[in-house]
Amino acid sequence: MYKQLLAAGLVLCYTGSSQVFSQNSLYPPVSGACTGEAVPHSPDPLVAYRWNHPEATDGLEIYTLQPVHVQSDRPGETDMRDISAIKITGKCNLMFDFGQVNAAWFEFDAEDLEGDIEMSISEYNEPAVFNAGSQHPVKTAAPVRYGNTWRLELNKELYEGVRFAWIHIHQLNKPATITATRLVCQVKPTNYEGSFSCSDTLLTRIWYTGAYDVKLNLLKDYFGAILMERSDRHSWTGDAHTSQAASMVAFGNYDFVKTNLRHTSTQYNGILSYSLYWVLSLMDNYYYTGDNALLDEMLENACHKLDVAYEHYGTDPDLHFYGWDERLGAGFENPSQEAQNAYKMLSIQAWNEFGKVMEWAGKEALAEKYRRYAAEKTALLRKNPSWTATFGVHAAADAVNAGFTRPDEQEALRHAAFGDRLQRMSYSPFNQYFIIRALARLNLYDEALSTVDDCWGGQLRYGGTTFFEVFRSSWNTISRPNDAPVNNQCGYTSLTHPWSAGITKWLSEEILGITPVAPGFSSFRVKPRLSHAVTWVKGAVPTLHGRIEASFDLQTGLCEVTVPPGATATVYIPKAGLKIKKITVAGKSFKPGREDGNYVYFPDLPEGNYRIQVTYAGKTVPCKEEPTLYTYNPPVEDTQTKGNWKGAYGSKGYILCNYDDSLQNRTVIPDYLEEPVFRLNGNVHWASQTSDPRAPEDRDGVRKIGAFITRDPHACLQTMTVDLPCKSRQNYKVSLYFVDWDSSGRRSAIEIFDLEDRKLLAPVHMVRDYSGGKYVTYEFDRSVRIRINQVRGINAALSGIFFD
Repeated sequence: MYKQLLAAGLVLCYTGSSQVFSQNSLYPPVSGACTGEAVPHSPDPLVAYRWNHPEATDGLEIYTLQPVHVQSDRPGETDMRDISAIKITGKCNLMFDFGQVNAAWFEFDAEDLEGDIEMSISEYNEPAVFNAGSQHPVKTAAPVRYGNTWRLELNKELYEGVRFAWIHIHQLNKPATITATRLVCQVKPTNYEGSFSCSDTLLTRIWYTGAYDVKLNLLKDYFGAILMERSDRHSWTGDAHTSQAASMVAFGNYDFVKTNLRHTSTQYNGILSYSLYWVLSLMDNYYYTGDNALLDEMLENACHKLDVAYEHYGTDPDLHFYGWDERLGAGFENPSQEAQNAYKMLSIQAWNEFGKVMEWAGKEALAEKYRRYAAEKTALLRKNPSWTATFGVHAAADAVNAGFTRPDEQEALRHAAFGDRLQRMSYSPFNQYFIIRALARLNLYDEALSTVDDCWGGQLRYGGTTFFEVFRSSWNTISRPNDAPVNNQCGYTSLTHPWSAGITKWLSEEILGITPVAPGFSSFRVKPRLSHAVTWVKGAVPTLHGRIEASFDLQTGLCEVTVPPGATATVYIPKAGLKIKKITVAGKSFKPGREDGNYVYFPDLPEGNYRIQVTYAGKTVPCKEEPTLYTYNPPVEDTQTKGNWKGAYGSKGYILCNYDDSLQNRTVIPDYLEEPVFRLNGNVHWASQTSDPRAPEDRDGVRKIGAFITRDPHACLQTMTVDLPCKSRQNYKVSLYFVDWDSSGRRSAIEIFDLEDRKLLAPVHMVRDYSGGKYVTYEFDRSVRIRINQVRGINAALSGIFFD
């Protein structure tokens, strides 16, 4: 359809670097105007654009972007003094950086270009590659030409996630000039009705990055879940829970949230938790809008989902998926008890919250039914007095968020699950959102902010302008900003994944502190969390009553709150460890009627603008520095030994992978190990007899080589695991031998986990440039799982494992 329109002349027309839209363009140009406030900490190029009354039924519009930086790998063949008209005289690769990820396609103009030309796009600084099943897995192709416009077309909808783009001149018949390189970007008309800023500019950047992540994925009829086309570009019910949550506080586009709730209400993809996240999204929408009509419309649907969860409780059903984290079963790979426990707690949370909403809505029978479900299963859980000891961080977070835990249980969970900074990190920022929600409920705000810094701050330090599908903070120690990410059990990693945007809602609710007390914000609280780390905060949350605005500053003592018509507020003046000497309102001294150790309260404030001056005394106390501690140090690499391993490695045993033929390993298992278990790998035998020194030499002096390989490009098989079960706990060395035998540009990453509880034990290690053969040696003291992930190249390849 798109190509037919383009061939018929229904295309964008450009003159030089300025944009001139034809009347029959594929999408109309942006109809908004730059009338909003500039936000330097936002990655959104249209953050200040405002549309007149945007609605859920609005279609997509387009705008163009020029690159902010251009470079050539052969400067002698290019003249880039004017990047709007680049002169080319020979073979070269031109790389364009557009400053942030965009929902876009890549074009340029050239009248006299002749030769062998390709174009590429990516979210990171190398041309992207994705899994089989995508319309175009390799995001590089010959351009389609329309007159003097050259366009990269990779899928029927044209757009991909694009920050970086390339023009590859493989052959040039004559000198040429390339003009008007551009991204054609799509956008659904959406205004920033909410806002957030604070003394920690990183948190401000995080809020706006989450909002932009969601905005990029707003399609004409529903919330998208990924920008890159890898065959799963649609709205997922679970992913939508956090992206809708962020959208409500950032944009207030409640009509479109309602549209998406309807759109996803009948979706079922076998993921049991996603059905409950849909119910929680319905509750979120009710808290924020008080929409009784939608609640009634979806009542039967929601009750069915909740009743199914009740039937499943305690039966260990096939969850299919609970998250990408190893402790949750690594996506679709291995069912785990932690995931089962988390699903039980998520069920109790959904029943509890639904019961509360039913009570608000006047549906007492349903309120009683689902409160009874929750109470019954909570009592069953407590029959095991040490139930908290069996929960990891994900199940513990879901238990706290379920709202039933007693103070003693919360303390036990805090100690068992939340005390370790490293282990508080989930591989998926989606699941991380629920962990920081639990930390807030436990009043562990210092720990929550350190985790926010590790997860979402770490992604920004990696170069992110949107948030990722998965992330480990140690990526920043093994890669440069914007390098290709580690692929893994999620497949080829998406760097624009709005399921990671829940942090935007968390910052509005927990740091700015604006939350509904009654449906639709008819009553609400403003309870900011200020400290030595965050000394001032300012922002707004859009509601159907109007914008709630608030600002609090410990240094100036000035607090301002706007309560919109038809609403009442309880405003909490933070003490933040300081002494409040005096409060004045409208120039008059105020003696609080209510206060506790952390706040002074102003209850039941009606519509109006309030200016409160606080005189503070004392100093805030810095939070205690919390280190990130790994069990194991990074490994040692050896590029000298190559295939001459005898006498250097393998004194206790070895595994030569597919050494004698495919599926025929040469193996001596150490006496301290049970049989190793290999999962997900493919098999290859490269050479039966060779003089190549990279090939391991056997006891008879014969060199052969094979490898376990990841099964790229099949979805979710960009990874393989090796489980090493020890008979007893002891110290031992493991050396992994990697060979990029056919020099295919392999780059691979290693992760190490405790085999029993699946906790991460070491920072991620990147294995680069191993065409010459490379040993990577770890020292362990327990049973471990080794996960090997493809990063670049046709796959990851492991040729041997040696034990010492």
